[in-house]
Amino acid sequence: MSSIDPTGIQGNDPFARLKDVPQFTVTSTTVQHGQEWPAAQYSEGSGHEGAQDVSPQLSWSGAPEGTKSYAVTVVDPDAPTMTGFRHWSVVNIPADVTELAEGAGSADGSALPEGAFQLDHDGGAPGFMGAAPPAGHGPHRYFIVVFALDTEDLGIEKDATGTFFGFNVFGHTIGRASLVVTGETSE
Repeated sequence: MSSIDPTGIQGNDPFARLKDVPQFTVTSTTVQHGQEWPAAQYSEGSGHEGAQDVSPQLSWSGAPEGTKSYAVTVVDPDAPTMTGFRHWSVVNIPADVTELAEGAGSADGSALPEGAFQLDHDGGAPGFMGAAPPAGHGPHRYFIVVFALDTEDLGIEKDATGTFFGFNVFGHTIGRASLVVTGETSE
């Protein structure tokens, strides 16, 4: 189990084979490290009462010197696919921005900082897609990750795939901050 994963849930560590980089801090007023998503952060299609597909509030600090931009992703490595499930990807967040408000991941992206944009989640639409693990599949982990990057512009288009996003982010990462939360849908 990764040192960034306090959940105790056995599963794929999405960072196990990546180069070590300095860690910095990410916090949230929406969710706590190691705890379950609040209802609003579940997908409207999940069957959870109060589910609204609302992206979490995130604040970060302590990024390494040389940070020129940030990228944010939320990924469920426990999804029953070969690659996990990407719930949110934001790129080209300016280096002087250290917070995203709750709900910044709306489909239109209007609450994102100037120059930043989001890619389609693995459900095929832009914005944040809330947690929706298959009913009865057990608890899933959701890695909320802020990447400090050595470039102002990641050089990808809004229609880039999650895999292309990941490849480019990981090639420019000079620091990483993570929260891990859980989600589960009962039968």
